[in-house]
Amino acid sequence: MTTRSNVRFKSVTSQQSVLFPGNLSDKIAANHPVRLVNQVVDQLNIDDILSTYKGGGTSSYHPRVMIKILFYSYLNNIYSCRKIERQLQENIHYMWLSGEATPNFRTINNFRSQKLKNKIHQLFASMVRLMNEMGYVSLDVQYIDGTKIEATSNRYTFVWRGSVEKYKDKLEAKIEKVLKEIQASIEVDSASPEEDNLPQPIDSELLQKKINQLNEQLSKLNRKQQKQLKQLESDSLPQLKKYKQQLETLGQRNSYSKTDTDATFMRMKEDHMKNGQLKPAYNTQISTENQFITHFSLHQRAGDTSTLIPHLDYFESLYNRRSSTVVADSGYGSEENYQHLENQGIKAFVKYNYFHKEQKRSQRNNAFLPANLYYNQQKDFYVCPMGQRISKVGSNSRKTQLGYEYQVSIYQAQNCTGCPLRGLCYKARGNRKLEINHNLTRLRRLARERLTSEEGLYHRSMRPIEPEAVFGQLKSNNKFNRFTLKGLSKVEVEFGLMAIGHNLRKLVALTMFKHPKNSVPYTIIFVFEAISCTKADIQQCLPKIRKMFGTIRLAA
Repeated sequence: MTTRSNVRFKSVTSQQSVLFPGNLSDKIAANHPVRLVNQVVDQLNIDDILSTYKGGGTSSYHPRVMIKILFYSYLNNIYSCRKIERQLQENIHYMWLSGEATPNFRTINNFRSQKLKNKIHQLFASMVRLMNEMGYVSLDVQYIDGTKIEATSNRYTFVWRGSVEKYKDKLEAKIEKVLKEIQASIEVDSASPEEDNLPQPIDSELLQKKINQLNEQLSKLNRKQQKQLKQLESDSLPQLKKYKQQLETLGQRNSYSKTDTDATFMRMKEDHMKNGQLKPAYNTQISTENQFITHFSLHQRAGDTSTLIPHLDYFESLYNRRSSTVVADSGYGSEENYQHLENQGIKAFVKYNYFHKEQKRSQRNNAFLPANLYYNQQKDFYVCPMGQRISKVGSNSRKTQLGYEYQVSIYQAQNCTGCPLRGLCYKARGNRKLEINHNLTRLRRLARERLTSEEGLYHRSMRPIEPEAVFGQLKSNNKFNRFTLKGLSKVEVEFGLMAIGHNLRKLVALTMFKHPKNSVPYTIIFVFEAISCTKADIQQCLPKIRKMFGTIRLAA
Protein backbone atom coordinates (compact mmCIF):
# COMPACT_ATOMS: atom_id res chain seq x y z
CA MET A 1 0.00 0.00 0.00
CA THR A 2 1.49 3.29 -1.16
CA THR A 3 1.58 6.24 1.15
CA ARG A 4 0.45 9.67 -0.02
CA SER A 5 2.02 12.87 1.17
CA ASN A 6 -0.22 15.54 2.59
CA VAL A 7 -2.08 17.44 -0.18
CA ARG A 8 -2.16 21.21 0.38
CA PHE A 9 -4.55 23.66 -1.34
CA LYS A 10 -4.33 27.40 -1.52
CA SER A 11 -6.80 29.24 0.67
CA VAL A 12 -9.92 30.76 -0.93
CA THR A 13 -10.48 34.35 0.23
CA SER A 14 -13.27 35.42 -2.13
CA GLN A 15 -15.87 35.31 0.66
CA GLN A 16 -13.71 37.07 3.25
CA SER A 17 -13.74 40.77 4.08
CA VAL A 18 -10.49 42.70 3.83
CA LEU A 19 -9.42 45.64 5.92
CA PHE A 20 -7.73 47.50 3.05
CA PRO A 21 -9.29 47.04 -0.43
CA GLY A 22 -6.91 46.27 -3.27
CA ASN A 23 -5.78 48.83 -5.83
CA LEU A 24 -7.03 48.11 -9.36
CA SER A 25 -4.01 49.82 -10.86
CA ASP A 26 -1.69 47.22 -9.34
CA LYS A 27 -3.45 44.47 -11.30
CA ILE A 28 -3.02 46.17 -14.71
CA ALA A 29 0.22 45.76 -16.65
CA ALA A 30 2.34 48.85 -17.13
CA ASN A 31 2.22 48.55 -20.94
CA HIS A 32 -1.48 47.65 -21.21
CA PRO A 33 -3.40 49.58 -23.94
CA VAL A 34 -5.87 50.92 -21.36
CA ARG A 35 -3.10 53.07 -19.88
CA LEU A 36 -2.33 54.56 -23.29
CA VAL A 37 -6.02 55.44 -23.82
CA ASN A 38 -6.13 57.07 -20.39
CA GLN A 39 -2.98 59.08 -21.12
CA VAL A 40 -4.10 60.20 -24.59
CA VAL A 41 -7.58 61.33 -23.52
CA ASP A 42 -6.16 63.30 -20.57
CA GLN A 43 -4.21 65.42 -23.08
CA LEU A 44 -7.12 66.13 -25.44
CA ASN A 45 -8.90 69.47 -25.56
CA ILE A 46 -12.61 68.89 -24.83
CA ASP A 47 -13.74 72.49 -24.24
CA ASP A 48 -16.29 72.23 -27.09
CA ILE A 49 -17.93 69.25 -25.41
CA LEU A 50 -17.87 70.83 -21.95
CA SER A 51 -19.67 73.88 -23.34
CA THR A 52 -22.72 71.72 -24.19
CA TYR A 53 -23.47 71.07 -20.48
CA LYS A 54 -25.95 73.63 -19.11
CA GLY A 55 -25.79 72.65 -15.46
CA GLY A 56 -28.62 72.21 -12.98
CA GLY A 57 -30.38 69.02 -12.02
CA THR A 58 -28.51 65.93 -10.96
CA SER A 59 -24.79 65.42 -11.44
CA SER A 60 -23.44 64.13 -14.76
CA TYR A 61 -20.67 61.74 -15.60
CA HIS A 62 -17.59 63.72 -16.61
CA PRO A 63 -17.28 63.84 -20.42
CA ARG A 64 -13.60 62.91 -20.23
CA VAL A 65 -14.57 59.66 -18.49
CA MET A 66 -17.23 58.93 -21.12
CA ILE A 67 -14.72 59.61 -23.90
CA LYS A 68 -12.25 57.19 -22.33
CA ILE A 69 -14.93 54.50 -22.16
CA LEU A 70 -15.91 54.97 -25.82
CA PHE A 71 -12.32 55.16 -27.08
CA TYR A 72 -11.31 51.99 -25.26
CA SER A 73 -14.46 50.19 -26.44
CA TYR A 74 -13.87 51.03 -30.11
CA LEU A 75 -10.22 50.08 -29.66
CA ASN A 76 -11.46 46.61 -28.66
CA ASN A 77 -14.15 46.46 -31.40
CA ILE A 78 -17.04 46.77 -28.94
CA TYR A 79 -19.67 49.05 -30.49
CA SER A 80 -22.86 48.05 -28.64
CA CYS A 81 -23.77 50.28 -25.68
CA ARG A 82 -25.26 47.30 -23.84
CA LYS A 83 -22.00 45.38 -24.21
CA ILE A 84 -20.06 48.44 -23.01
CA GLU A 85 -22.31 48.62 -19.94
CA ARG A 86 -21.58 44.95 -19.21
CA GLN A 87 -17.84 45.54 -19.55
CA LEU A 88 -18.02 48.38 -17.01
CA GLN A 89 -19.49 45.96 -14.50
CA GLU A 90 -17.26 42.94 -15.20
CA ASN A 91 -13.96 44.03 -16.81
CA ILE A 92 -11.22 45.25 -14.50
CA HIS A 93 -9.70 47.46 -17.19
CA TYR A 94 -12.98 49.30 -17.75
CA MET A 95 -13.40 49.67 -13.97
CA TRP A 96 -9.97 51.25 -13.63
CA LEU A 97 -10.42 53.50 -16.66
CA SER A 98 -13.84 54.80 -15.54
CA GLY A 99 -12.97 55.10 -11.86
CA GLU A 100 -15.55 52.34 -11.24
CA ALA A 101 -18.32 54.51 -12.69
CA THR A 102 -21.18 52.47 -14.16
CA PRO A 103 -23.26 54.54 -16.62
CA ASN A 104 -26.03 52.49 -18.19
CA PHE A 105 -26.38 51.87 -21.91
CA ARG A 106 -28.83 54.76 -22.39
CA THR A 107 -26.39 57.23 -20.86
CA ILE A 108 -23.57 55.92 -23.04
CA ASN A 109 -25.71 56.06 -26.18
CA ASN A 110 -27.01 59.58 -25.44
CA PHE A 111 -23.46 60.83 -24.91
CA ARG A 112 -22.28 59.22 -28.13
CA SER A 113 -25.16 60.39 -30.32
CA GLN A 114 -25.93 63.77 -28.70
CA LYS A 115 -22.88 65.18 -26.92
CA LEU A 116 -20.42 64.10 -29.62
CA LYS A 117 -22.74 65.22 -32.42
CA ASN A 118 -20.94 67.85 -34.55
CA LYS A 119 -17.99 67.62 -32.10
CA ILE A 120 -16.31 64.43 -33.24
CA HIS A 121 -14.18 66.12 -35.92
CA GLN A 122 -12.68 68.54 -33.39
CA LEU A 123 -12.04 65.67 -30.98
CA PHE A 124 -10.44 63.60 -33.73
CA ALA A 125 -8.31 66.54 -34.90
CA SER A 126 -7.11 67.11 -31.33
CA MET A 127 -5.84 63.53 -31.23
CA VAL A 128 -4.15 63.88 -34.65
CA ARG A 129 -2.37 67.02 -33.44
CA LEU A 130 -1.11 65.00 -30.49
CA MET A 131 0.22 62.34 -32.87
CA ASN A 132 1.84 65.10 -34.90
CA GLU A 133 3.66 66.37 -31.79
CA MET A 134 4.77 62.80 -31.06
CA GLY A 135 6.25 62.56 -34.58
CA TYR A 136 4.02 59.81 -35.94
CA VAL A 137 2.46 62.00 -38.67
CA SER A 138 3.63 65.18 -40.37
CA LEU A 139 0.33 66.25 -42.02
CA ASP A 140 2.40 67.23 -45.09
CA VAL A 141 1.08 64.40 -47.25
CA GLN A 142 -2.38 62.92 -47.63
CA TYR A 143 -3.08 59.56 -49.22
CA ILE A 144 -6.79 59.83 -50.02
CA ASP A 145 -9.26 57.11 -50.88
CA GLY A 146 -12.92 56.33 -50.28
CA THR A 147 -15.19 53.41 -49.59
CA LYS A 148 -18.93 52.91 -49.26
CA ILE A 149 -20.29 51.70 -45.95
CA GLU A 150 -23.88 50.49 -45.76
CA ALA A 151 -26.40 52.42 -43.69
CA THR A 152 -28.53 50.72 -41.04
CA SER A 153 -31.76 51.65 -42.83
CA ASN A 154 -34.08 49.25 -44.61
CA ARG A 155 -32.61 48.09 -47.92
CA TYR A 156 -35.96 48.03 -49.74
CA THR A 157 -37.69 51.28 -48.66
CA PHE A 158 -36.36 53.72 -51.24
CA VAL A 159 -37.38 56.93 -53.01
CA TRP A 160 -36.06 57.70 -56.50
CA ARG A 161 -35.98 61.14 -58.07
CA GLY A 162 -37.10 59.86 -61.47
CA SER A 163 -40.20 58.20 -60.04
CA VAL A 164 -41.14 61.20 -57.91
CA GLU A 165 -40.82 63.63 -60.83
CA LYS A 166 -42.79 61.33 -63.17
CA TYR A 167 -45.72 60.81 -60.78
CA LYS A 168 -45.70 64.47 -59.76
CA ASP A 169 -46.05 65.57 -63.40
CA LYS A 170 -48.94 63.12 -63.92
CA LEU A 171 -50.70 64.36 -60.78
CA GLU A 172 -50.27 68.01 -61.78
CA ALA A 173 -51.74 67.31 -65.23
CA LYS A 174 -54.71 65.53 -63.63
CA ILE A 175 -55.30 68.38 -61.17
CA GLU A 176 -55.09 70.98 -63.92
CA LYS A 177 -57.62 69.09 -66.04
CA VAL A 178 -60.12 68.78 -63.16
CA LEU A 179 -59.80 72.43 -62.15
CA LYS A 180 -60.28 73.62 -65.70
CA GLU A 181 -63.45 71.51 -66.08
CA ILE A 182 -64.88 72.87 -62.84
CA GLN A 183 -63.99 76.49 -63.61
CA ALA A 184 -65.43 76.21 -67.10
CA SER A 185 -68.85 75.18 -65.72
CA ILE A 186 -69.30 78.12 -63.34
CA GLU A 187 -69.34 81.85 -63.90
CA VAL A 188 -67.08 83.94 -61.72
CA ASP A 189 -67.73 87.61 -62.48
CA SER A 190 -64.83 88.88 -60.38
CA ALA A 191 -62.30 86.62 -62.01
CA SER A 192 -60.40 87.73 -65.09
CA PRO A 193 -59.35 85.30 -67.87
CA GLU A 194 -55.73 85.60 -66.75
CA GLU A 195 -56.60 84.36 -63.25
CA ASP A 196 -58.33 81.25 -64.62
CA ASN A 197 -55.17 80.11 -66.41
CA LEU A 198 -53.14 77.91 -64.04
CA PRO A 199 -49.36 78.33 -64.23
CA GLN A 200 -47.23 75.24 -64.86
CA PRO A 201 -46.34 73.46 -62.70
CA ILE A 202 -49.01 73.87 -60.03
CA ASP A 203 -47.80 73.56 -56.43
CA SER A 204 -49.59 72.65 -53.20
CA GLU A 205 -50.03 76.29 -52.08
CA LEU A 206 -51.74 77.29 -55.34
CA LEU A 207 -53.92 74.17 -55.25
CA GLN A 208 -55.00 74.95 -51.68
CA LYS A 209 -55.89 78.49 -52.76
CA LYS A 210 -57.98 77.23 -55.70
CA ILE A 211 -59.78 74.68 -53.50
CA ASN A 212 -60.67 77.39 -50.97
CA GLN A 213 -62.07 79.58 -53.76
CA LEU A 214 -64.19 76.73 -55.15
CA ASN A 215 -65.48 75.79 -51.68
CA GLU A 216 -66.94 79.31 -51.42
CA GLN A 217 -68.91 78.61 -54.60
CA LEU A 218 -69.90 75.06 -53.68
CA SER A 219 -73.59 75.72 -54.37
CA LYS A 220 -72.82 76.32 -58.06
CA LEU A 221 -71.26 72.89 -58.47
CA ASN A 222 -73.13 69.73 -59.36
CA ARG A 223 -72.76 66.46 -57.47
CA LYS A 224 -70.00 65.13 -59.73
CA GLN A 225 -67.98 68.33 -59.43
CA GLN A 226 -68.39 68.40 -55.65
CA LYS A 227 -67.06 64.85 -55.50
CA GLN A 228 -64.09 65.81 -57.67
CA LEU A 229 -63.35 68.83 -55.46
CA LYS A 230 -63.52 66.68 -52.33
CA GLN A 231 -61.15 64.17 -53.92
CA LEU A 232 -58.70 66.96 -54.79
CA GLU A 233 -58.68 68.12 -51.17
CA SER A 234 -58.47 64.69 -49.54
CA ASP A 235 -56.17 62.83 -51.97
CA SER A 236 -54.42 65.05 -54.52
CA LEU A 237 -53.40 67.87 -52.16
CA PRO A 238 -51.67 65.60 -49.57
CA GLN A 239 -50.00 63.65 -52.38
CA LEU A 240 -48.71 66.87 -53.96
CA LYS A 241 -47.31 67.99 -50.60
CA LYS A 242 -45.66 64.59 -50.22
CA TYR A 243 -43.94 64.86 -53.60
CA LYS A 244 -42.72 68.37 -52.74
CA GLN A 245 -41.28 67.19 -49.43
CA GLN A 246 -39.55 64.22 -51.13
CA LEU A 247 -37.90 66.49 -53.70
CA GLU A 248 -36.67 68.77 -50.93
CA THR A 249 -35.21 65.76 -49.10
CA LEU A 250 -33.51 64.56 -52.28
CA GLY A 251 -31.76 67.87 -52.91
CA GLN A 252 -29.06 67.12 -55.48
CA ARG A 253 -29.28 63.36 -54.96
CA ASN A 254 -31.10 60.77 -57.06
CA SER A 255 -32.35 58.59 -54.20
CA TYR A 256 -32.70 58.19 -50.45
CA SER A 257 -33.96 55.64 -47.94
CA LYS A 258 -37.28 56.17 -46.17
CA THR A 259 -35.89 54.89 -42.86
CA ASP A 260 -32.71 57.01 -43.07
CA THR A 261 -33.31 59.98 -45.34
CA ASP A 262 -29.63 60.98 -45.29
CA ALA A 263 -28.54 57.65 -46.84
CA THR A 264 -28.21 57.39 -50.63
CA PHE A 265 -28.52 54.19 -52.65
CA MET A 266 -25.10 53.17 -53.98
CA ARG A 267 -23.55 50.15 -55.63
CA MET A 268 -21.59 48.19 -53.05
CA LYS A 269 -18.64 45.81 -53.39
CA GLU A 270 -19.94 43.84 -50.39
CA ASP A 271 -23.09 42.61 -52.13
CA HIS A 272 -24.87 39.88 -50.16
CA MET A 273 -27.17 39.21 -53.13
CA LYS A 274 -24.25 38.96 -55.61
CA ASN A 275 -26.26 40.79 -58.27
CA GLY A 276 -25.03 44.39 -58.10
CA GLN A 277 -27.99 45.48 -56.02
CA LEU A 278 -28.03 49.10 -54.84
CA LYS A 279 -28.07 49.64 -51.07
CA PRO A 280 -28.45 52.70 -48.82
CA ALA A 281 -24.95 53.80 -47.88
CA TYR A 282 -22.56 56.67 -47.19
CA ASN A 283 -19.40 57.46 -49.15
CA THR A 284 -16.58 57.62 -46.59
CA GLN A 285 -13.36 59.45 -47.49
CA ILE A 286 -10.17 59.21 -45.44
CA SER A 287 -6.67 60.70 -45.55
CA THR A 288 -3.85 58.56 -44.20
CA GLU A 289 -0.16 58.92 -43.41
CA ASN A 290 1.93 56.01 -42.15
CA GLN A 291 -1.42 54.16 -42.06
CA PHE A 292 -2.74 56.58 -39.43
CA ILE A 293 -6.05 58.23 -40.33
CA THR A 294 -5.39 61.97 -40.34
CA HIS A 295 -8.76 63.14 -41.67
CA PHE A 296 -12.16 61.74 -42.62
CA SER A 297 -15.37 63.00 -44.17
CA LEU A 298 -18.70 61.44 -45.14
CA HIS A 299 -20.61 62.26 -48.31
CA GLN A 300 -23.99 61.46 -49.82
CA ARG A 301 -22.82 61.10 -53.44
CA ALA A 302 -21.60 57.76 -54.74
CA GLY A 303 -18.78 59.12 -56.94
CA ASP A 304 -15.42 60.09 -55.47
CA THR A 305 -14.86 62.95 -57.94
CA SER A 306 -17.09 65.43 -56.10
CA THR A 307 -15.67 64.64 -52.65
CA LEU A 308 -12.03 65.74 -53.02
CA ILE A 309 -12.46 69.53 -52.78
CA PRO A 310 -14.80 69.54 -49.72
CA HIS A 311 -12.58 66.89 -48.10
CA LEU A 312 -9.46 69.05 -48.49
CA ASP A 313 -11.27 72.23 -47.45
CA TYR A 314 -12.47 70.55 -44.27
CA PHE A 315 -8.92 69.41 -43.54
CA GLU A 316 -7.70 73.00 -43.86
CA SER A 317 -10.44 74.33 -41.58
CA LEU A 318 -9.60 71.78 -38.87
CA TYR A 319 -5.80 72.13 -38.86
CA ASN A 320 -5.38 75.68 -40.27
CA ARG A 321 -2.89 74.36 -42.81
CA ARG A 322 -2.70 72.61 -46.18
CA SER A 323 -0.80 69.48 -47.00
CA SER A 324 1.95 70.05 -49.55
CA THR A 325 1.28 66.69 -51.27
CA VAL A 326 -1.94 64.87 -52.15
CA VAL A 327 -1.99 61.34 -53.58
CA ALA A 328 -5.18 59.74 -54.95
CA ASP A 329 -6.35 57.28 -57.58
CA SER A 330 -8.06 57.89 -60.92
CA GLY A 331 -11.48 58.34 -59.34
CA TYR A 332 -10.44 61.89 -58.42
CA GLY A 333 -8.81 62.85 -61.73
CA SER A 334 -11.18 65.54 -63.03
CA GLU A 335 -10.36 68.97 -64.44
CA GLU A 336 -12.10 70.66 -61.52
CA ASN A 337 -9.97 68.79 -58.98
CA TYR A 338 -6.72 69.30 -60.91
CA GLN A 339 -7.43 73.02 -61.24
CA HIS A 340 -8.29 73.36 -57.55
CA LEU A 341 -5.08 71.61 -56.48
CA GLU A 342 -3.04 73.81 -58.80
CA ASN A 343 -4.69 76.99 -57.50
CA GLN A 344 -3.98 75.92 -53.91
CA GLY A 345 -0.31 75.24 -54.68
CA ILE A 346 -0.61 71.55 -53.77
CA LYS A 347 1.63 69.00 -55.48
CA ALA A 348 -0.86 66.45 -56.74
CA PHE A 349 -0.11 62.83 -57.64
CA VAL A 350 -3.58 62.02 -58.94
CA LYS A 351 -4.20 59.63 -61.81
CA TYR A 352 -6.82 60.12 -64.52
CA ASN A 353 -8.96 57.53 -66.26
CA TYR A 354 -6.71 56.75 -69.22
CA PHE A 355 -3.36 57.06 -67.45
CA HIS A 356 -2.47 53.36 -67.58
CA LYS A 357 -4.04 52.87 -71.01
CA GLU A 358 -1.84 55.62 -72.44
CA GLN A 359 1.26 53.69 -71.36
CA LYS A 360 0.41 50.76 -73.66
CA ARG A 361 2.19 50.44 -76.99
CA SER A 362 -1.10 50.21 -78.91
CA GLN A 363 -2.11 53.63 -77.65
CA ARG A 364 1.28 55.30 -78.12
CA ASN A 365 1.58 54.06 -81.71
CA ASN A 366 -1.98 54.95 -82.75
CA ALA A 367 -1.40 57.97 -85.01
CA PHE A 368 -5.11 58.76 -85.29
CA LEU A 369 -5.75 59.56 -81.62
CA PRO A 370 -6.18 63.29 -80.91
CA ALA A 371 -3.42 63.13 -78.29
CA ASN A 372 -0.96 61.81 -80.93
CA LEU A 373 -1.82 64.29 -83.69
CA TYR A 374 0.64 67.07 -84.43
CA TYR A 375 -0.54 70.35 -82.90
CA ASN A 376 0.72 73.78 -83.86
CA GLN A 377 0.17 75.79 -80.71
CA GLN A 378 1.17 79.11 -82.24
CA LYS A 379 -1.33 78.97 -85.11
CA ASP A 380 -3.79 76.71 -83.25
CA PHE A 381 -4.39 73.85 -85.69
CA TYR A 382 -3.89 70.07 -85.85
CA VAL A 383 -2.47 67.98 -88.70
CA CYS A 384 -3.93 64.55 -89.54
CA PRO A 385 -1.73 61.56 -90.56
CA MET A 386 -2.40 62.36 -94.24
CA GLY A 387 -1.03 65.90 -93.79
CA GLN A 388 -4.40 67.71 -93.92
CA ARG A 389 -4.83 70.67 -91.59
CA ILE A 390 -7.60 70.44 -89.00
CA SER A 391 -8.43 74.07 -88.26
CA LYS A 392 -10.34 75.61 -85.41
CA VAL A 393 -13.96 76.39 -86.32
CA GLY A 394 -15.34 77.51 -82.95
CA SER A 395 -15.48 77.04 -79.21
CA ASN A 396 -18.14 76.13 -76.73
CA SER A 397 -18.77 76.29 -73.00
CA ARG A 398 -19.83 73.09 -71.24
CA LYS A 399 -20.92 72.28 -67.70
CA THR A 400 -20.51 69.05 -65.76
CA GLN A 401 -23.19 67.45 -63.60
CA LEU A 402 -21.48 69.00 -60.59
CA GLY A 403 -21.83 72.49 -62.06
CA TYR A 404 -18.19 73.01 -63.13
CA GLU A 405 -17.93 75.04 -66.34
CA TYR A 406 -15.15 74.38 -68.85
CA GLN A 407 -14.22 75.48 -72.37
CA VAL A 408 -13.99 73.23 -75.44
CA SER A 409 -12.32 74.17 -78.73
CA ILE A 410 -13.80 72.64 -81.89
CA TYR A 411 -11.61 71.71 -84.86
CA GLN A 412 -12.66 70.32 -88.24
CA ALA A 413 -10.84 69.02 -91.30
CA GLN A 414 -11.53 70.67 -94.68
CA ASN A 415 -12.10 67.60 -96.88
CA CYS A 416 -11.96 63.93 -95.85
CA THR A 417 -13.68 62.62 -99.00
CA GLY A 418 -11.65 59.94 -100.76
CA CYS A 419 -9.04 59.70 -97.99
CA PRO A 420 -7.52 56.17 -98.04
CA LEU A 421 -7.24 56.23 -94.21
CA ARG A 422 -10.83 57.37 -93.70
CA GLY A 423 -11.98 54.13 -92.07
CA LEU A 424 -9.10 54.10 -89.60
CA CYS A 425 -9.26 57.78 -88.78
CA TYR A 426 -12.91 58.70 -88.37
CA LYS A 427 -16.11 56.60 -88.57
CA ALA A 428 -18.77 59.32 -88.39
CA ARG A 429 -20.21 61.08 -91.41
CA GLY A 430 -18.67 64.21 -92.87
CA ASN A 431 -15.22 65.60 -92.22
CA ARG A 432 -13.36 64.70 -89.06
CA LYS A 433 -14.18 66.89 -86.09
CA LEU A 434 -12.23 67.25 -82.84
CA GLU A 435 -13.39 68.67 -79.52
CA ILE A 436 -10.38 69.53 -77.38
CA ASN A 437 -10.27 70.77 -73.80
CA HIS A 438 -6.84 72.43 -73.80
CA ASN A 439 -6.83 73.16 -70.08
CA LEU A 440 -7.59 69.53 -69.22
CA THR A 441 -4.91 68.40 -71.68
CA ARG A 442 -2.37 70.65 -69.96
CA LEU A 443 -3.36 69.48 -66.48
CA ARG A 444 -3.17 65.82 -67.50
CA ARG A 445 0.27 66.36 -69.01
CA LEU A 446 1.49 67.83 -65.72
CA ALA A 447 -0.09 64.96 -63.81
CA ARG A 448 1.56 62.41 -66.11
CA GLU A 449 4.98 64.03 -65.63
CA ARG A 450 4.58 63.93 -61.85
CA LEU A 451 3.28 60.37 -61.75
CA THR A 452 6.13 59.02 -63.90
CA SER A 453 8.84 60.85 -61.93
CA GLU A 454 10.88 59.15 -59.20
CA GLU A 455 8.80 60.79 -56.49
CA GLY A 456 5.62 59.87 -58.31
CA LEU A 457 6.63 56.22 -58.55
CA TYR A 458 7.26 56.21 -54.79
CA HIS A 459 3.84 57.70 -53.98
CA ARG A 460 2.12 55.38 -56.45
CA SER A 461 3.70 52.40 -54.69
CA MET A 462 2.68 53.73 -51.27
CA ARG A 463 -0.93 54.62 -52.08
CA PRO A 464 -2.26 51.00 -52.20
CA ILE A 465 -0.71 50.19 -48.80
CA GLU A 466 -1.90 53.39 -47.14
CA PRO A 467 -5.70 54.03 -47.26
CA GLU A 468 -6.60 50.66 -48.77
CA ALA A 469 -4.82 48.82 -45.96
CA VAL A 470 -6.70 50.96 -43.44
CA PHE A 471 -10.05 50.13 -45.05
CA GLY A 472 -9.09 46.46 -45.01
CA GLN A 473 -8.36 46.72 -41.29
CA LEU A 474 -11.66 48.46 -40.55
CA LYS A 475 -13.97 46.42 -42.78
CA SER A 476 -12.39 42.96 -42.82
CA ASN A 477 -10.50 42.61 -39.55
CA ASN A 478 -12.80 44.72 -37.38
CA LYS A 479 -16.00 43.66 -39.22
CA PHE A 480 -17.23 47.24 -39.57
CA ASN A 481 -19.36 46.84 -42.71
CA ARG A 482 -22.54 48.62 -41.62
CA PHE A 483 -23.38 51.62 -39.49
CA THR A 484 -25.59 51.21 -36.43
CA LEU A 485 -26.76 54.83 -36.13
CA LYS A 486 -29.04 56.80 -38.46
CA GLY A 487 -28.52 60.27 -39.88
CA LEU A 488 -25.42 61.90 -41.35
CA SER A 489 -24.35 63.67 -38.14
CA LYS A 490 -24.64 60.50 -36.03
CA VAL A 491 -22.94 58.37 -38.66
CA GLU A 492 -20.01 60.83 -38.60
CA VAL A 493 -19.73 60.25 -34.85
CA GLU A 494 -19.70 56.50 -35.34
CA PHE A 495 -17.04 56.53 -38.04
CA GLY A 496 -15.01 59.11 -36.11
CA LEU A 497 -14.86 56.75 -33.14
CA MET A 498 -13.85 53.93 -35.48
CA ALA A 499 -11.03 56.09 -36.89
CA ILE A 500 -9.88 57.00 -33.38
CA GLY A 501 -9.94 53.33 -32.38
CA HIS A 502 -7.82 52.48 -35.42
CA ASN A 503 -5.25 55.17 -34.58
CA LEU A 504 -5.10 53.97 -30.97
CA ARG A 505 -4.41 50.42 -32.15
CA LYS A 506 -1.55 51.74 -34.26
CA LEU A 507 -0.18 53.70 -31.30
CA VAL A 508 -0.40 50.62 -29.08
CA ALA A 509 1.46 48.54 -31.67
CA LEU A 510 4.23 51.13 -32.00
CA THR A 511 4.64 51.85 -28.29
CA MET A 512 5.01 48.13 -27.55
CA PHE A 513 8.54 48.41 -28.97
CA LYS A 514 9.52 51.23 -26.61
CA HIS A 515 11.02 50.60 -23.19
CA PRO A 516 11.61 52.82 -20.18
CA LYS A 517 14.99 54.37 -19.65
CA ASN A 518 17.90 52.09 -18.59
CA SER A 519 16.02 48.99 -19.76
CA VAL A 520 17.21 46.42 -22.28
CA PRO A 521 16.01 47.34 -25.81
CA TYR A 522 14.33 44.91 -28.17
CA THR A 523 16.36 43.29 -30.91
CA ILE A 524 14.21 43.08 -34.04
CA ILE A 525 15.45 40.79 -36.78
CA PHE A 526 14.16 41.24 -40.34
CA VAL A 527 14.76 38.25 -42.58
CA PHE A 528 14.94 38.89 -46.33
CA GLU A 529 14.94 36.05 -48.81
CA ALA A 530 17.93 36.29 -51.09
CA ILE A 531 15.96 34.93 -54.02
CA SER A 532 13.23 37.59 -54.04
CA CYS A 533 14.96 40.58 -52.46
CA THR A 534 18.06 42.50 -53.50
CA LYS A 535 20.25 44.86 -51.53
CA ALA A 536 18.74 47.82 -53.38
CA ASP A 537 15.28 46.69 -52.29
CA ILE A 538 16.42 46.52 -48.67
CA GLN A 539 17.98 49.99 -48.84
CA GLN A 540 14.72 51.35 -50.25
CA CYS A 541 12.72 49.86 -47.34
CA LEU A 542 15.06 51.13 -44.60
CA PRO A 543 13.66 54.71 -44.28
CA LYS A 544 10.16 53.35 -43.68
CA ILE A 545 11.41 50.77 -41.16
CA ARG A 546 13.56 53.32 -39.31
CA LYS A 547 10.60 55.65 -39.02
CA MET A 548 8.57 52.89 -37.36
CA PHE A 549 11.18 51.22 -35.14
CA GLY A 550 14.04 53.69 -34.70
CA THR A 551 17.69 52.89 -35.34
CA ILE A 552 18.25 49.93 -37.65
CA ARG A 553 21.63 48.21 -38.13
CA LEU A 554 22.17 45.89 -41.05
CA ALA A 555 23.94 42.62 -40.32
CA ALA A 556 25.38 40.17 -42.79
